[in-house]
Amino acid sequence: MTKNNSHSTTSATDLITRLSALHPDLAILGPDDLAGRHPGEHKRNFDAGVMAQPGSPEAAAALVSWCATHSVGIVPQGGLTGLVGGNVSRAGEVILSSQRLNRILSIEPEEMTATVEAGVTLEALQQALKPLGLSTGIDLGSRGSATIGGMISTNAGGILAFRNGVMRHQILGLEAVLPSGELFSDLTRVVKVSAGPDLKHLFIGGEGAFGFVTQAVLRLEPERPHRATAMIGVPDAMTALRVIRHFRGLPAVTLEAAEMMWPRYIRDHARLKNVELDWLEETASALLIEISAEDIDTAKLAIETGLETLWEPLGLQGGIIAQSLAQAARLWDLREDSGFYYAEIPDAASFDISLPPKFLDDYVSGLQARLKKIDPTYEAYVYGHIADGNLHLTLIKRGPLVETELRPVEEAVYTGITDAGGSFSAEHGVGLEKKFGYERFLSREKQALARTLKLALDPKGIFNRGKVPF
Repeated sequence: MTKNNSHSTTSATDLITRLSALHPDLAILGPDDLAGRHPGEHKRNFDAGVMAQPGSPEAAAALVSWCATHSVGIVPQGGLTGLVGGNVSRAGEVILSSQRLNRILSIEPEEMTATVEAGVTLEALQQALKPLGLSTGIDLGSRGSATIGGMISTNAGGILAFRNGVMRHQILGLEAVLPSGELFSDLTRVVKVSAGPDLKHLFIGGEGAFGFVTQAVLRLEPERPHRATAMIGVPDAMTALRVIRHFRGLPAVTLEAAEMMWPRYIRDHARLKNVELDWLEETASALLIEISAEDIDTAKLAIETGLETLWEPLGLQGGIIAQSLAQAARLWDLREDSGFYYAEIPDAASFDISLPPKFLDDYVSGLQARLKKIDPTYEAYVYGHIADGNLHLTLIKRGPLVETELRPVEEAVYTGITDAGGSFSAEHGVGLEKKFGYERFLSREKQALARTLKLALDPKGIFNRGKVPF
């Protein structure tokens, strides 16, 4: 733990008065301003009642420097799409929002890089790149609200991680305000750097514990606009992986996405959205794939030929090829609108794990058995990024669970993951809600080293207190 974890007792009114004069490019919002705003994925995100919105790195540095001097806690916030409570704030703290740091500073088509401020949304950058034939190389369902800074802080993954890696692999350089108020600037624009420890990685996946990201340099990928989409019935994950391997090995096409939805998830969601699944065998899981090529005819032919080739050898259990962009969008909605179940099971316990893909079938069957051992009525929605082994799991039970109910479920979910070479958190971070997983399933050595780094960089413990956990 950090040496000084005491919380400021300064009132919101006093904080607003004192912060308002810090820098001409620093906007301060109070409780009345925040009352009408949606708090994002957690209703307690705005509990601090005070939000600072810098319009420049210098303004952010002025705010952090003042908070460091007065031991006022800081909660960095981006697009508020975080699912593990990493944006939750408390009275006496200051929310440090990237909302006004929303400029795309440069795009270099020849070198395929973009330099952006932290508050730029993923979708805004994607739209700016599209006319240049470029893409971000990373994509998320929450692209319209997720910010680049927030994605850096959680080391976001998403749909393309199996091919391009996660956010850590897309960031060439970044700038961040340290807990001291000093500006760390490493806006490198090249891939090859062998000049000592690559310190930017402290901020990638650090969930705002080590500082506030203000700018970043991203590597870009070519945009492949000609796409074909199909949903395929598969009996298990291993079959899905064989389908994926086939399409990844084809010449002249690129596998753009491979998402799998286990039977309970796809059946319940399709019923809710009135999507007909009469082509899908009752016990089958659904594998959603999308491929790209130089033209649409090549892409469609590759999917059609691939399914013909694989159908009998792999025992595929149904399939449909999208015949229009609208139909493709409807199929994608079944995967990307993954919170459909919260209307009936609000506050359901959800998890985000990763495993080497070959273990997925044994893990899912074992998980369902472990859950039913706790309670015969327990079952989970299972879906995720099958090609990189990232599963999202949701207990089909109204929450929140009391701790005596939640702990056995967490044990059931996390059992065996570390031994298999996986992670209890794949792309959502730790925040408040995954602290048990962090403390129980992360090695003591890694926890101790993280605390050592935290103490060195943030001795007063002002950044995102109580999260990650520190």
